[in-house]
Amino acid sequence: MKIIPVILSGGVGSRLWPLSREHFPKQCLPLTDKEYSLLQQTMLRTLSLEVADPIVVCNEDHRFLIAQQLQSIGVEKSSIVLEPKGRNTAPAIALAALETLRSQSDDALMLVLPADHVIRDIDAFEATIKQAVELAKQDALVTFGVQPTRPETGYGYIRSGENFSVVEFVEKPNAETAQAYLDSGEYLWNSGMFLFSAQAYLDELALYRADIFQAVSQAYAQRLDDLDFVRIDAELFGQCPEESIDFAVMESTKKAKVVPYTGDWSDIGAWDALYDYADKDADNNVLLGDVMSEDSSNCLVRSESRLVAVVGVNDLVVVETADAVLVMDKNNAQDVKKIVKRIKAEHREEHMYHTTVHRPWGSYQTVDLGIRHQVKRIMVKPGEKLSVQMHHHRAEHWVVVSGTAKVQNGEQEILLTENESTYIPVGVVHALENPGKIPLELVEVQSGSYLGEDDIVRFSDRYGR
Repeated sequence: MKIIPVILSGGVGSRLWPLSREHFPKQCLPLTDKEYSLLQQTMLRTLSLEVADPIVVCNEDHRFLIAQQLQSIGVEKSSIVLEPKGRNTAPAIALAALETLRSQSDDALMLVLPADHVIRDIDAFEATIKQAVELAKQDALVTFGVQPTRPETGYGYIRSGENFSVVEFVEKPNAETAQAYLDSGEYLWNSGMFLFSAQAYLDELALYRADIFQAVSQAYAQRLDDLDFVRIDAELFGQCPEESIDFAVMESTKKAKVVPYTGDWSDIGAWDALYDYADKDADNNVLLGDVMSEDSSNCLVRSESRLVAVVGVNDLVVVETADAVLVMDKNNAQDVKKIVKRIKAEHREEHMYHTTVHRPWGSYQTVDLGIRHQVKRIMVKPGEKLSVQMHHHRAEHWVVVSGTAKVQNGEQEILLTENESTYIPVGVVHALENPGKIPLELVEVQSGSYLGEDDIVRFSDRYGR
């Protein structure tokens, strides 16, 4: 029986700002590993199970980023289903179930995994999956409950019974109740991981939440295949109620089973969770990047672009990026969302982009920004091409630093190499391509009355933007 990894990657992780941004969310960041992102780690831990091609359900804005991260770890074939709008886990899993039935046999099992979990005990993970497979073969909807190690108030719980039965789901408790749950030995953390057949899930969803089932089915029926992506009808999907799988199905179904997982596990939801999970030095600090610490303890300090020094402080989180610095008491980790909310309210962009912005063709980094000018460093990957476009309000001057640029500048098509440049006046149609075998790097100087990214008129684009 085939197992299909279904990776849920719809969130943006605002509690991990300033590292996590709307256009580069936490699941795409190497938060707990120097090489692999949380998404890549989630995918890699399934490969030993002899799984079929995965399905990823993600935000449309993240589609190229997700595809690139999968390809970089050797996952060449995958279905990337694009949610036009986040509707929580019940509709997202329904989309994956419908995609499973289209591409796989009816008895294929969906292993549903959030993209932002960390699991290091792969042997325990595999053993738990094998137990769950036997139950799922009997038409059960299996959830995985993590054996609690502390009286955690940030997780929901599952009360388990005999023969993997589910007695009840309970919401996040207060500290006293959490301690009672831990002492009883009957409660497991609700991990948000599941295993079941696509048809079994859809049948139960149709039984208990026919409105969600019908809305998702109608939206999926009007899908379009776009490059490597599956686009869902936005208007129809927008009419779908927003609900979690727990409330929509698992708390009502008679087919629920829970398999205990006893290995290590964490959902890296906020900076305090990352601190708890990470290895610590002799002063109980987690120091990442170019960091110096003197007479400080119980801190998480992360530097992305420069030296960060802390002296004589305790219980702090300090996170530095090129355009923002967060300093907070570690016990207030949940309140980062308040800062993100204020950034949005003040119409700033630090919640959306880093200074380095990734695109399907490469990336660009803002070096300098003034009222009427902007300087960017642009990298175009070999064989890639930006859209054919023009701007109403800005002119651009390109200077090649390394590599070869194939440039369309109005009616001209020219090749530029190192130290050569071209000027593109306002309103002139232009395009940039890297025809070479090495990355193309150039400096772009923009000047004009308006420099926003929305001043782009695209005439053709190989990425369908």
